[in-house]
Amino acid sequence: MESNEIIIDVKNLSKKFKDFTAVDNISFNVKKGEIFGFLGPNGAGKSTTINILTTLLHPTKGDVILNGFDVRKDQDKVRSSFGIVFQDPSLDSELTAMENMEFHAVLYKVPKKLREERIETLLKFVELFDRKDDLVKTFSGGMKRRLEIARGLVHHPKILFLDEPTLGLDAQTRNHLWEYIKKLNTDEGMTVFFTTHYLEEAEKIADRISFIDHGKIIRQGTSEELKKATKTKSLEDAYLKLTGKTIREETASAKDIMRQRRKVWNR
Repeated sequence: MESNEIIIDVKNLSKKFKDFTAVDNISFNVKKGEIFGFLGPNGAGKSTTINILTTLLHPTKGDVILNGFDVRKDQDKVRSSFGIVFQDPSLDSELTAMENMEFHAVLYKVPKKLREERIETLLKFVELFDRKDDLVKTFSGGMKRRLEIARGLVHHPKILFLDEPTLGLDAQTRNHLWEYIKKLNTDEGMTVFFTTHYLEEAEKIADRISFIDHGKIIRQGTSEELKKATKTKSLEDAYLKLTGKTIREETASAKDIMRQRRKVWNR
């Protein structure tokens, strides 16, 4: 479903926290209908970049245009252009699946008639319609992830952001979840921007990939292009060759960013 139309355009983007530069003058673009992988070690700048793209942080410098709107000047229009599934669960476990969907739809001012139709369609799509009246706290991890994807799509966004969507799920559930995402991309032309530490997932699903490390884009291209450039046989080997094999700990600034993201988004 990929086209030549640019739906996310990032130019010379930087973000500093006092003396620490989390994102350092990066530029990239994502095409409409593309599945785009944004990969890097802990503390590389992924979360900061996603926070800027989703209006939760202001850039120190640079420009970001998302679906034709400036993330600084048109925050409401930018937010209506995307859905997002966070790394950490964000559902209300004391509500039913239907109530979670309805609450999100009301927040995005989806008209009542359209809201009912859209919720039913999405719950059937993720195979949860039969559980619509059950409390989310009774759901498995995979079911919650599927519900989060459905909820993120209820306002019919152009872009779906997925931040480590399969973290903590078993291999079968992870594979099933990506099948839903690929179907969304194929059937609706949904642009998908995702992060993951499962490199084999990225190799299978991404049209293009950008590696970021220490706040800088270090290599971009298709999986085949990245393997060819690094003379490796797998995307994981290419990734390790470019970023090294040293284990990275999540930085304090990264943890602060995640806390700020949850606080702002749940207002």
